Amino acid sequence: MIQNSSAPPRRGRRVHPAWWVAAVAFVALLAAAGFRAAPGALMVPLHEDFGWSTSVMSLAVSVNLLLYGLTAPFAAALMDRFGIRQVVATALLLVALGAGGSVLMTAAWQLLLFWGILIGLGTGSMALVFAATIANRWFVRRNGLVMGVLTAGSATGQLIFLPPVAALAEAGGWRPASLVIAAAAVVAVPIVWLVVRDYPEDRGVLPYGADPATHIPAARATGGAARRAVDGLIFAARHRSFWALAAAFAICGATTNGLIGIHFIPSAHDHGMATTTAAGLLAVVGVFDIVGTVASGWLTDKFDPRKLLVAYYVFRGVGLLLLPLLLSDTVHPSMVLFIVVYGLDWVATVPPTAKLCREIFGDRGTIVFGWVFASHQIGAALAALAAGVIRDGFGTYTYAWWGGAALCVVAAVLSLAVRRRLSGPAPLERAEPEAVPQRDGGAPPTM
Repeated sequence: MIQNSSAPPRRGRRVHPAWWVAAVAFVALLAAAGFRAAPGALMVPLHEDFGWSTSVMSLAVSVNLLLYGLTAPFAAALMDRFGIRQVVATALLLVALGAGGSVLMTAAWQLLLFWGILIGLGTGSMALVFAATIANRWFVRRNGLVMGVLTAGSATGQLIFLPPVAALAEAGGWRPASLVIAAAAVVAVPIVWLVVRDYPEDRGVLPYGADPATHIPAARATGGAARRAVDGLIFAARHRSFWALAAAFAICGATTNGLIGIHFIPSAHDHGMATTTAAGLLAVVGVFDIVGTVASGWLTDKFDPRKLLVAYYVFRGVGLLLLPLLLSDTVHPSMVLFIVVYGLDWVATVPPTAKLCREIFGDRGTIVFGWVFASHQIGAALAALAAGVIRDGFGTYTYAWWGGAALCVVAAVLSLAVRRRLSGPAPLERAEPEAVPQRDGGAPPTM
């Protein structure tokens, strides 16, 4: 018997399982995100230890970001085909292997293997398509809010790890810092395995907020995961809105993960600021990112997501334009203001972008969002490499920050060009839903 998730709550009723699944997804995203920001804190110690240039280390980070993005749509299809638990547990183990194995590095090509390939594949197999899959399958009501919370977990994990990673790297070297991140990923594996399920029906309940009179169980995927991912791209590529979303989201990635996430600490170090202080500032970005992204999810449920995107990109562009004037050897009020505003705006773009993918592309929306997210990471990878080259060539990051500001204007214009409905081929046809097994004793178990 399926639990009615839309009925008024009764005294003593337990929390809907969807919220437990969302909570564990938040923890898993937090753990996997740890090493995505660690390079920013470890680049200076690695340079001092091995003498590797900023360009060489930026190349490894670019490979990581690129694989992180390109893996996402295939991971979405794999989750549809083989299950969320299997994919996420494997991804966390890859992150642990890459972070833990990096302590054995002795040559630059090994940096590409551990930082670039293993961690890129592991984090990409979760990424924000994991958040979108949980939000879309388990929630009818509060979908945008849940997407915002899970996005905050993914982004904030990058930043809250920075102070302890930077402190460990400064006190005991970069190797203990890498091992701490590996341990965090390993600890998350059994939690995911015990709590997360693929569909609400697997718990004998409806999605949170679903109307039992009209709800149709989600279609179960059939066919090869790679083929479904490629078919989703081919379908989306025929529509201008996909290219507008992808290009704008590439700029989002360039101006967050690619520029600030990787190069803010080295840039602040160039101005005489201590590495631990700069890492602490990025951690504050992470705190305000939680507020901004959850608020963005709430706003996305109420307002036109395109207008929200325009506002977010404009604010971000102004921040990047002013950043070269704000950097110094100490923390002052104007820098704190920049950190707060940039934190609120860090990944506030994700809930409205995910909602537009769902509105425009229907049942293909999660896989299409995976491809849009791939463009996010392509932009991040290009920006991470370009900023390193600019720093080595000009001796300053100033032109990288100004270039990011100009790109934000382009992203705002592209967001206005998105259409919220398709004018071409019909959305993906739904497969016949599998029968949901009835449970003896009526009420299903809840957590």
